[in-house]
Amino acid sequence: MNKLLFLDFDGVLHPTHFAGQDPFNRVHLLEETFDGSNIGIVISSSWRFTHNFEKLQKLLPNSISSLVIGVTGSPVIGKHPRYQEILNFLQSHGVSNWKALDDSYWEFPSPCPELIRCNPNTGISEKQMQELSQWLLN
Repeated sequence: MNKLLFLDFDGVLHPTHFAGQDPFNRVHLLEETFDGSNIGIVISSSWRFTHNFEKLQKLLPNSISSLVIGVTGSPVIGKHPRYQEILNFLQSHGVSNWKALDDSYWEFPSPCPELIRCNPNTGISEKQMQELSQWLLN
């Protein structure tokens, strides 16, 4: 696997405020996009602080959880924390081709070509899936 996707949950797999809705109600879009792809998924969501790795995997459909290879490490305090956490993970795993699906754009430098920015009010949509598909094909 030569590509890694860093996956946030809130604002990506469901709207940030999903009260009354199913959590992970947008995950089916990822299933369609990843079908047959050779990609590793790393969970960068803050859910990693309250759920262990096995629990995080169980929250996702099998077709996606089978692609999950880990979680980003300790939280980084300071400028662009999510981006720094991702760089720390990349350094220890020797991968340089990556994207992040995230709604917390302020946690990344601007511009950040690796960031596929999601709308926190809706989660992922066709727009982000097209961008992700283009990257997977290249």
